[in-house]
Amino acid sequence: MHFIIKASAVAALFTASAAFASGSNHGNIESGKDIYMNGKGDVPACNSCHGQDAMGDDAMGTPRLAGQGYVFIAKQLEDFATDKRMDTTMYVMNVNAKGMSATDRLDVAAYVNSLSTDLNSSDMAQVKELGNPVGVRHLGKSLVMYGATERGISSCYSCHGYNGRGAAPIYPMIGGQKYVYLVSQLKKWRDGSRANDPMGQMQAVAKNMTDEDIQNAATYLTSAPRTTVGNSRVPPDYPEH
Repeated sequence: MHFIIKASAVAALFTASAAFASGSNHGNIESGKDIYMNGKGDVPACNSCHGQDAMGDDAMGTPRLAGQGYVFIAKQLEDFATDKRMDTTMYVMNVNAKGMSATDRLDVAAYVNSLSTDLNSSDMAQVKELGNPVGVRHLGKSLVMYGATERGISSCYSCHGYNGRGAAPIYPMIGGQKYVYLVSQLKKWRDGSRANDPMGQMQAVAKNMTDEDIQNAATYLTSAPRTTVGNSRVPPDYPEH
């Protein structure tokens, strides 16, 4: 049953993604860079919150965007623009996405997708100084790799790939994502304030996670290596730029 549900979700999202991935317009990287660095019209520069290198900021609670995948980022911007995804921080992302044209959103997605996929972990000492509780890394690794099926928690690995390195075009890279953002989004999936996931997959998992589960998983994921122990070779399906 789990396989059937997951396969249906994959098929549905591939269909929905066709609008972004089809045709010759995959976004203009240079135009996207200009918007990201300088803003456009009433839309402020993206780097003012997400950083010059698009690696995110724990102090601001903003996510890493670099190397996240063109289709995924394009979909998130479209969802913000159409209020399918709500930014509860004064609706900043909804306002900004609405201020961009459809072409602008594709251009920004193309630019951030072209950036580095190198690991850039959260500084956990800084995270603690900011007043955030942190988890236990080895317990998080167990959840990421194996889940807790007896409690209805699927492994992150089953959709997001080894150590959360991502499975484009559907599942984003959560390994190396900022800790504060990971925690906030898992809690939003859990309470239903975020609901733009395919077939409700993330909501179904997060609703069974405790605060400790969320903190543990996020603690491991933010610093999860993208290769196996003793193997420095990047897996062939890992995106390189």
